[in-house]
Amino acid sequence: MSPALVPTRSFAQVSVGDALPELSLPITRTLIVSGALASRDYQDVHHDAELARERGSKDIFMNILTTNGLVGRYVTDWSGPGGLLREVSIRLGAPNYPDDTMTLTGMVTSKGAVEADGERGLVELTVRGANGLGDHVTGTVTVALPLRAAGGPAE
Repeated sequence: MSPALVPTRSFAQVSVGDALPELSLPITRTLIVSGALASRDYQDVHHDAELARERGSKDIFMNILTTNGLVGRYVTDWSGPGGLLREVSIRLGAPNYPDDTMTLTGMVTSKGAVEADGERGLVELTVRGANGLGDHVTGTVTVALPLRAAGGPAE
């Protein structure tokens, strides 16, 4: 379940080394299949357990597009509705199989340039999603945050 909607974080409110709150997501068959369908990935390994096993997998498994969406959700749950994803660079590792849990964690690794419009600053995050087999996803996400909090001064 997503946390309650948080106000948008400003660039000034974020420091290098800040940890994002942990998010644990149950990996269900419904999540795997619906994510594959929503992303138009009709590969049988994402919805047919028997065919997935014939192809050498222990069960159906999550596709990268679903993982990418969950990473985006994790970051925007933290940033608030005014955070804009600018770049997502992820790599898959251990599969997400049904009946496991993926726990997402993250940290602010750098604060970068102000965007050309002078309204937002870029923040780079490292993210990790681990399950019972190890790291399912690792990577970096760059999010643009407003320079000033709603009604507040710029950094």
